[in-house]
Amino acid sequence: MYDAIVIGAGPAGLQAALTLGRMHRSMLVLDSGAYRNGTVSHMHNVIGDDGTAPDEYRSRARAQLAAYVDVEFRRATAASITGAADDFTVALSDGHRESARRIILATGVADELPDVPGLDELWGQHAFACPFCDGHEFAGSQIGIIGAGPRAGHLLALLGPVVGGITVFSLDAADDDTALLEAAGARVAAGAATAVRSATRGGVIVTAAGVDTEVAGLFVAAGSFRQRAPFAEQLGTRMLASGSIEIDDFGRTSVAGVFAAGDLAHRASMPGPMASVIQSAAAGQLAASGIVQELSV
Repeated sequence: MYDAIVIGAGPAGLQAALTLGRMHRSMLVLDSGAYRNGTVSHMHNVIGDDGTAPDEYRSRARAQLAAYVDVEFRRATAASITGAADDFTVALSDGHRESARRIILATGVADELPDVPGLDELWGQHAFACPFCDGHEFAGSQIGIIGAGPRAGHLLALLGPVVGGITVFSLDAADDDTALLEAAGARVAAGAATAVRSATRGGVIVTAAGVDTEVAGLFVAAGSFRQRAPFAEQLGTRMLASGSIEIDDFGRTSVAGVFAAGDLAHRASMPGPMASVIQSAAAGQLAASGIVQELSV
């Protein structure tokens, strides 16, 4: 039986593994190979790794973890988790079963984009959600925001001082924030967005009015996210209105022995999770520290 099984090998899971390995706690990292930033070429706002490709970051982390004899890394997908603290069983999709005293959920979330043809193909390359991660790359350029609801105003306030100009594209006729958005400095396109496609230096938005607008980049104001894996529901962890798992300061969930780290979870005092490599890694470190403290008693 392992001291801990970490499910997920993004920044949260990798940092949790490092922290546990350095404290000589036997643990298994399960890496399904699916990552929220899997389509992203470069990650930003990560001190020391600004502009690094996510797959390079993960590869270096795995190489460093190989130096710790208590860390086992396996390319495998977890299918289910049963049991209780000190006796959890994780069933893998290949039929194997592994046991652990503690669990760290670090599977992250999956983005759910508005139903605009072509948007999936641009996601992570020319279309984004986080202005902190990707706004600077469009300094002085014309960009577009898809979705004209309240989040469009939030993105406009953050990106306005960075970019050269912003055009907002509604998704349907029910969007009625035109006056507010225009007063904040945006141009609101006539007609809802009906499709997007890549261009030489960005993307093109096609509207119902028959106008094509080329922009350097796109930010999505109408997307949402879901838990990437079913474990929160399986285990019955307490959830927040944001759709995230509720945790305490050390990543403990409402289920004894189960911790969560990364953008799938946050404290109730926060309005939602932050899509941040650094924040996720810090959460993984805290969760692993919490497990070490529990197992040391």
